[in-house]
Amino acid sequence: MSAIDGQLSRDGHGVWTLTQGDTMHCPVSVVRAYPLSAPDEACSVLDAHGHELVWIESLADLPEAQQASLRTALAEREFTPVISAILGISSISTPSRWTVRTDRGITDLLLPGEEALQRVGRGSLLVADAAGVQYLIRDIAALDRPSRKLLERFL
Repeated sequence: MSAIDGQLSRDGHGVWTLTQGDTMHCPVSVVRAYPLSAPDEACSVLDAHGHELVWIESLADLPEAQQASLRTALAEREFTPVISAILGISSISTPSRWTVRTDRGITDLLLPGEEALQRVGRGSLLVADAAGVQYLIRDIAALDRPSRKLLERFL
């Protein structure tokens, strides 16, 4: 699809809406089909009941204004901090406290067990902390050497 059939926008209360011809769908949600393995690929615009209104094959194929609206809606919905470095780990046994640098700053997380580490795609890792927050390491090989050494203890 090269454009959204309709207008994706916010109403006066900040709620996302999709206007298609004379029909206005409110509220709508924008959801990635493959949020971790292909974040810029397919996504859907869903109505309040979860029914798909629009399917988008690739964000890159859309006009710039529609891309911007979709990316804003997606960013508001998703919260997955990306780990860029592992600064320290309290112990090699679990539970263990990790100090990590993310795209949102430095934070501590509690890794409850090794089952909280889940490989996704090639070279990516999802880290679920005890509070339920999901952290993503996009590319294990891209981490600095000290981070990789700390991580190897758990993989």
